[in-house]
Amino acid sequence: MATVELDNIRKRFGSEEVIGGVSLSVADGEFIVIVGPSGCGKSTLLRMVAGLETITEGELRIGGQRANDREPMDRDIAMVFQNYALYPHMSVAQNMGYGLRIKGLPKAEIDAKVAEAARLLQLDALLDRRPRDLSGGQRQRVAMGRAIVREPSVFLFDEPLSNLDAKLRVQMRLEIRELQRKLGVTALYVTHDQVEAMTMADRMIVMNAGIAEQIGTPMEVYERPATRFAAQFIGSPAMNVLPAEAREDGLHLGAATLPNPGALRGPVLLGLRPEHLNPDPQGPIEMQVMLAEPLGANTLLHGRLASGAAFTASLPGVHRADAERTTLRLSIAGENLHLFDPDTGRRLN
Repeated sequence: MATVELDNIRKRFGSEEVIGGVSLSVADGEFIVIVGPSGCGKSTLLRMVAGLETITEGELRIGGQRANDREPMDRDIAMVFQNYALYPHMSVAQNMGYGLRIKGLPKAEIDAKVAEAARLLQLDALLDRRPRDLSGGQRQRVAMGRAIVREPSVFLFDEPLSNLDAKLRVQMRLEIRELQRKLGVTALYVTHDQVEAMTMADRMIVMNAGIAEQIGTPMEVYERPATRFAAQFIGSPAMNVLPAEAREDGLHLGAATLPNPGALRGPVLLGLRPEHLNPDPQGPIEMQVMLAEPLGANTLLHGRLASGAAFTASLPGVHRADAERTTLRLSIAGENLHLFDPDTGRRLN
């Protein structure tokens, strides 16, 4: 197993900087998820760790050793891709053992490693099949098995579940996390899916336009987002973020006055998570409901405030469509208020 350290890692294509100075220390056996929207640089960052992209500036250390100039094969890493990258003419067993055959390992040793990985991944009965005879989830297991047999120090996952349907994604993310814990291997996992990030990560890196907006545990990022971007990217539905005025007597959001959690004064951006709002006949927030989305355990209510700003509330239970076109009053606890700088987007409270 190994630690991974990124020290002010930067990547430029010509004059364009696509990774803007990311620093991170990954502990031995830690599961790090790199999450962000398409084009934010998360896969580029992973590919620099893998050695598939050169590092323009900064230092990468794997197991305490500088790895900037090492070839990918010399970094003791294994990568699982989005598209599986299996050889169609080879059986499952041949695909899993291919890298070991290239290294020249004895056949008996290869067979033993493949058999053990197949047992871990419940592929024992599929070793003679070709990739075309497998489901998407089974193909992904084969790709993981090919990585496991190499016994790497670091696993790299580049959106491995994005080609699977929703139900299978849930199953596979549980299996990947359980397998990583069982093997005790260090892992970096790239995804655009914030649910995957929240449920799988020991810590996550929230990326935006090549910048690490926040690094922390899933609950740290959810409960105390460092920036407006992190606040609205993590959490579903997204946090309501609205312009407000911080005064001595409270936070003024249109006609509503909410508690001022600090000695802040002047314009702020006020963040309210939809799930932290509570129906309250005396509540300060008045919402005109335009659309109700019953989801079973909760209902999403979409509408507007008196200012015309779009607003979403997530309330427990079922609020049927007859809730639409009605006025709803809401309250929120002071500890659930998030304040951001209108210019920088950085957290204020």
